[in-house]
Amino acid sequence: MAPIREMLAETGITEQQWRVLRVLSEFGVLDAKTLADRASLLFPSLTRIVATLRDKGLVTQTRDQKDRRRQFIEITDAGQKIIDDRADEAAQIVAEFKATLGAERYETLLDLLADLDPGARA
Repeated sequence: MAPIREMLAETGITEQQWRVLRVLSEFGVLDAKTLADRASLLFPSLTRIVATLRDKGLVTQTRDQKDRRRQFIEITDAGQKIIDDRADEAAQIVAEFKATLGAERYETLLDLLADLDPGARA
């Protein structure tokens, strides 16, 4: 995680907040439960993280008009800018991981990590 922390140092966001922004950037608007699953976060943690990101202007939250208990989260332009500005650096970090482990071992690592997260297999 050290390379990710270094990359995020000047942004003022945490690794977990980065994961939320990355998932929203990749998948678009998501309900809170789906976002928690895809970001590999517990729902109570996601609630706190989304509140912080909302306060920073990096995501928006809206309630479903039919089911007021259901909330949708969307990345804002400011949140997307954080992702876009670091896309090359994030890709370089992944490339370095692959170079260190080798392509096959890297894929094995991803498979093993997915095994630890039951939501990742869905």
